[in-house]
Amino acid sequence: MPRVLPLLCSYFLSMPRLFLSKMAPPTPLLAVRGSSGTSLLCGPPLCEEHRTFQKDVQRSKYFVFSRDGSLFGWCNGEKVHVVKVADCSLLLSLDLPKTAMFNFSPLNSVLVTWQSYSKTQDNPQGDPNLQLWNLHTGSLLKSFYQKKAEGWCPSWSDDESIAVRSVSNELHFFENNKFDNITTKLHLQKVNEFVLSPGPQPSRVAVYVPGSKGAPSFVRLYQYPNFGGPTSALANKSFFKADRVTMLWNKKATAVLVTASTEVDKTGASYYGEQTLHYLAVNGESAVVQLPKNGPIYDVAWNPNSTEFCVVYGFMPAKVTVFDLKCNAVFDFGTGPRNAAFYSPQGHLLVLAGFGNLRGQMEVWDVKKYKQVSKPQAPDSTHFSWCPDGEHIVTATCSPRLRVCNGFKIWHYTGSVLYQDLVPERQELWEVLWQPFPDGTFPERPVRYQAVPSDLGSTEPKPAQAYRPPALRNKPATASSKLHEEEPPQNVRPGFSGEKVQSKTALKNQKKREAKKAVKQEMKTDIITEAPHTPDPTPVPNCPAPASADPETDKKIKNLRKKLKAIEQLKEQQAAGKTLQKNQIEKILLESQLLQDLEDLELGL
Repeated sequence: MPRVLPLLCSYFLSMPRLFLSKMAPPTPLLAVRGSSGTSLLCGPPLCEEHRTFQKDVQRSKYFVFSRDGSLFGWCNGEKVHVVKVADCSLLLSLDLPKTAMFNFSPLNSVLVTWQSYSKTQDNPQGDPNLQLWNLHTGSLLKSFYQKKAEGWCPSWSDDESIAVRSVSNELHFFENNKFDNITTKLHLQKVNEFVLSPGPQPSRVAVYVPGSKGAPSFVRLYQYPNFGGPTSALANKSFFKADRVTMLWNKKATAVLVTASTEVDKTGASYYGEQTLHYLAVNGESAVVQLPKNGPIYDVAWNPNSTEFCVVYGFMPAKVTVFDLKCNAVFDFGTGPRNAAFYSPQGHLLVLAGFGNLRGQMEVWDVKKYKQVSKPQAPDSTHFSWCPDGEHIVTATCSPRLRVCNGFKIWHYTGSVLYQDLVPERQELWEVLWQPFPDGTFPERPVRYQAVPSDLGSTEPKPAQAYRPPALRNKPATASSKLHEEEPPQNVRPGFSGEKVQSKTALKNQKKREAKKAVKQEMKTDIITEAPHTPDPTPVPNCPAPASADPETDKKIKNLRKKLKAIEQLKEQQAAGKTLQKNQIEKILLESQLLQDLEDLELGL
């Protein structure tokens, strides 16, 4: 008993510490790579350099975290280093100075390194440039030839039971990281792109085969290892006008979105070529996603809940629409300067942004209520990514995309800038990368709408009025006086319980009523102003024109009476509720001047 008591006391004394350590959320790290070297930064709320990681001042070519975030690796032109993130202790160091890219298998069993393929006169075959290493022993497992940088890395299932790589019209499948034997092959002529499904078994693969000689391109979904032919495919979708495709699985591996693109739009309508969006599900369903506005497709993103997806499309100002798994529109965000969409890791927030040749405007939306949270601006940004905690984001201006004003900012989604790092002149920032975490590490938190306090403040822009030409200034705004028809957000989902948004028809009717009211008010003002000098217009249109000795005067009187008669007809149409065009309204406003001109001509007879 005397020996047990101290152990019990020690156990109970350590309980609060253990409890707190389990409850306290981890702090994600941000890896930073630039001309000054490679470093790790502790994320919010600390936002300071990692004290344990020793900054590598050599210029790094590439860096990456393992999928679970427990490992971090970089190559600096001399060696490939891998450290454990927990204590930054060195796990592996390989003497591979030519390494250009590398990656980890999902369970951190294998390290894959790739260098540019090269051959010489003495060695016309060249050496294998794709190498797979045992991450724990450092021993070489297998070497392959991989000439193209595109699709260089093998794909694994989440449990590493399957690995697959593309080789000359075939997909080669390996099991349990045994790369000496090809377990299964999927042969399709000209197959050049594939995407392995995420999540648990069974594993599925989406493959793309480009069309040739008048035959259409197609995408098929297969379930491993059932590769018997077209009849064994889970789903099949064929289409024309596709020079390349982008295939995107949802998180639950139940459906794939396929963006098919051509390099050139033969109609000449778009600089970006032509794009179409297709939906394929593992239950065999397929469809073309109908987009209401013409123009390019800038971005497509799945909600992490796998039940809906967001599309940014159309000539600027671009539209953004959320669709369900039946490809029916759920919510329309209207039009605006956007070309990208980013769901938070928990799927409760959505950022719509306009980067590149746009001004860096961001819109943060509460997905459940479809209510806008904030509208910060990050001009000249070339990179955006969500922090795994779903509370913070990072935007960066990186070289070589932009070689001036390099740096990055860490934000709270409410628009507050919490930290910024501006690179000194003559130095460059190349890349920033958040440390990933397993699903469920950071639970979803309630959405807040008030900006969090920050010494750096917020970049919310002040409301700006739309530009109006000088001829339309100091006049009531009408539907026909707008240069661009701006479409506001609207809910298109039945039974929606969030913020009330007017339907498109209701908004149009409201605009018509406001325009009509403004025109009537302006007409009243003109009548009051011109009343003392305006003759009675009632008998004028119906009176016969008196003859004069001057045919030219008779012609002018006839034309004036014709115009006044047309104005009377327009006024009758307006009184009946018809919406008039801008030029028709302007004709009505000229009535008093025409009557005065008619009176002057007739008095001169």
